Amino acid sequence: MVRFKVESWAALAPSLEQEGDWLKWLSAPKPIDEPLQKIPLKEIPPLLRRRFNMLGKCAMGAVLQVVKEDDRIPSIFASRHGDTALTLSLLEEMGKDEPMSPTNFSLAVHNAVSGLYSIARKDTSAVTSIAAMSGLVLNTLFEAVGQLQEADRILCVVYDAPLPALYQSYCSCEPFPYAIAMILTKEQGEAYTIEQLEDASKNTPRMSDSNAELLPFMSLLTGLSSNMKIQLNNSEWVIKRQDVNASR
Repeated sequence: MVRFKVESWAALAPSLEQEGDWLKWLSAPKPIDEPLQKIPLKEIPPLLRRRFNMLGKCAMGAVLQVVKEDDRIPSIFASRHGDTALTLSLLEEMGKDEPMSPTNFSLAVHNAVSGLYSIARKDTSAVTSIAAMSGLVLNTLFEAVGQLQEADRILCVVYDAPLPALYQSYCSCEPFPYAIAMILTKEQGEAYTIEQLEDASKNTPRMSDSNAELLPFMSLLTGLSSNMKIQLNNSEWVIKRQDVNASR
């Protein structure tokens, strides 16, 4: 059994900015088709702020709600697809035999957001970038727990945006941009465990299904549920919230 604690968290999506917004939406989920509202990022220097696109601004909007100005801690940035729209635009430029934008090329790499974050905050702590097509949250938590063996606190950021229409018939994706930022610790916060179950349930959603991970994980963080089951690599895992007040 793996144990960790969540000291604080914040999540952003279109029309979902506060915990109360998420609680209301999770109680009766409905399609979200509106764009993400403007995220000012006043704490980021203007020259760097302009380099964050929609996905990066979403991630940073969540991050800046949980990190303090003097925080210098290791971080994990996890995204299933990254900025696929920007990557596609570069491929289209190549297909037209046009020169690629050096700036766009540098921002299309998977660790671009984490790199801009560390530069903006002058934080030289270790940064890890994760891309996982299945079990993004679970893989992120495993990485964080491993790093907590040597660090007291870890920043975890899970974020993604819808795929361009060209790719949507080949792979599922969340229908709206979102970002979840968490500070994981060994000593303080809400206690959680991760455990592998012996008897895998056929009813447990596979993490390749759209919304199969975001909704149950947000329900777990907000206390609407006390556990979240994940089927990954032919094994079933359960993430449990340990506080006695979580609903069953």
